Amino acid sequence: MDQKAKNESAESQADLAIIEPGYTFGSITDKISSIVLTGRTPRFWYLGFGLSFILVLVLLYCIAALLTIGVGLFGIMIPVAWGFAIVNFVWWIGIGHAGTLISAILLLMRQKWRQSINRFAEAMTLFAVACAGLFPLLHLGRPWFAYWLFPYPSTMGIQPQFRSPLVWDVFAVSTYFTVSLLFWFLGLIPDLATLRDRATNRVPRFIYGMLAMGWRGSAMHWHRYEMAYLLLAGLATPLVVSVHTVVSFDFAVALVPGWHSTIFPPYFVAGAIYSGFAMVLTIAIPLRKLYGLEDFITMRHLKNMSIVMLATGLVVAYGYLMETFFAWYSGDIFEQYMMLNRMFGPYGWMYWLLILFNILIPQLLWIPKITTNVPALFGIAISVNIGMWLERYVIVVVSLHRDFMPSAWGMYSGTIVDYAVLAGSIGLFVCLLFLFIRVLPMISIFEMRELVHDENVANE
Repeated sequence: MDQKAKNESAESQADLAIIEPGYTFGSITDKISSIVLTGRTPRFWYLGFGLSFILVLVLLYCIAALLTIGVGLFGIMIPVAWGFAIVNFVWWIGIGHAGTLISAILLLMRQKWRQSINRFAEAMTLFAVACAGLFPLLHLGRPWFAYWLFPYPSTMGIQPQFRSPLVWDVFAVSTYFTVSLLFWFLGLIPDLATLRDRATNRVPRFIYGMLAMGWRGSAMHWHRYEMAYLLLAGLATPLVVSVHTVVSFDFAVALVPGWHSTIFPPYFVAGAIYSGFAMVLTIAIPLRKLYGLEDFITMRHLKNMSIVMLATGLVVAYGYLMETFFAWYSGDIFEQYMMLNRMFGPYGWMYWLLILFNILIPQLLWIPKITTNVPALFGIAISVNIGMWLERYVIVVVSLHRDFMPSAWGMYSGTIVDYAVLAGSIGLFVCLLFLFIRVLPMISIFEMRELVHDENVANE
């Protein structure tokens, strides 16, 4: 019994480890930098990049067709004037929240387990926001008039469309992207200097040297780095809440049943964190397996992310429950019909499917064995990603297709161009992710060194 207890204790300690023991500063640097500098590009990278690039070409073809023919290629109609484009926009913006949350908030809370996953989570944020930014321009049509959204000095004494809620998205998303980019690049500078010093080829050495901005690792450099990093973390933290709150205002300011709700801001923020962490798990699990990073991205990281996903999933479930309660308690026949139409109308199958994917399947995370089962975690993360897209579809489309006037009711369905643009945006996201993995360290080298230092100090 004593031996069994010792084995169980050792296994539990291994599960709780942030980094596997036995690593030194040099071995960590060698393992992470070799993926970029000296390691042979694996075949799965070429396969994944090739398939995703094909989807990018499909996206470019669809964009060219939309610019030459028009947005009539989309399935939008009256009364459903917001279709796949807005659904995809809200979905991608939500996915982009986890990177800033992991990097900024967990940094301010001094959570060490973020250090293995923050780098590619931040990159995921940038790529997701870039994908999201495409859709409002494509949805509005004539993107060459996008400058109408900005408060430029008008010669005619007017501000075109400046009072539109879509303008709020322009400022919120662009600010979020800018701060996230600065935060990501600042965290990369010490690692870029490491790659500069280790590169044997002249061209990579020059490029990494330019990007490293003269970093030498002096005490003054580290002092200024820590100050700037914490400052940007404090600046980025409110953006996690504010950006998706602003996106929810696009709906909440309307009088359409299903949109006009005061619970939308926190509800959208929780859903964004939910889908963002699901996407982080979707990326982290294949990467740790394919690149042999199980020592750096341990079960501790997967468990913690599953806990956060479970907690935010419960908040999302509470939001679904409150929507139903508000519709019943309000006594408004339009609100009540909206909920009944969601559940039992022509799109009812989609509503119950999102309940299955978003609420029921993630409840498996209450089981301890599931949180240590990597394939099960990957499946749950995929289900959440699908469920959150279905949720955006139900909010946008189902609320519009049956409005106040029965004479204006209609059925909406996406065209092949809608599905092609969605697939193309996923391809663009994956393509950018593969390029990032190939040319930049996906795990922070200097932060992993800090973990080794902390472990050595603790052992002493």
